Amino acid sequence: MANTHFTGPVFSANGFVGSITGAVVGTTTGIDIASIQLLSGAGAVDVINATTELTTTGVAQALTLIDGVSGQFKNVVHTVDGGSAVLTPTTKTGFATITFTNVGDSIFLQYHTTRGWMVVANYNTTIA
Repeated sequence: MANTHFTGPVFSANGFVGSITGAVVGTTTGIDIASIQLLSGAGAVDVINATTELTTTGVAQALTLIDGVSGQFKNVVHTVDGGSAVLTPTTKTGFATITFTNVGDSIFLQYHTTRGWMVVANYNTTIA
């Protein structure tokens, strides 16, 4: 979607209601900011959905995260507790792993081409 002009109301999940007028300039990259990946047990945290909701089903379950596109954000939230999970992104800066232990643990990451995934915000995860 390049040079698209739009005007309309904005409604958000947190209760914000407002309006927006402006132009979107750029291209899409195949990232779906509205959808949520539901991941149960060990496996790959995707780079398609902006958010992954994690259900743990064992202890120290291995999670992987491949490289994204520069500027991309990724949010991972532990939503159902059946143990713990350890996330190891392919390329990262400032950490090696992120461990989710309790419901509500969450991490917000941003990908940079030259640095990999970097932590923007952390709630109660263990970063090592």
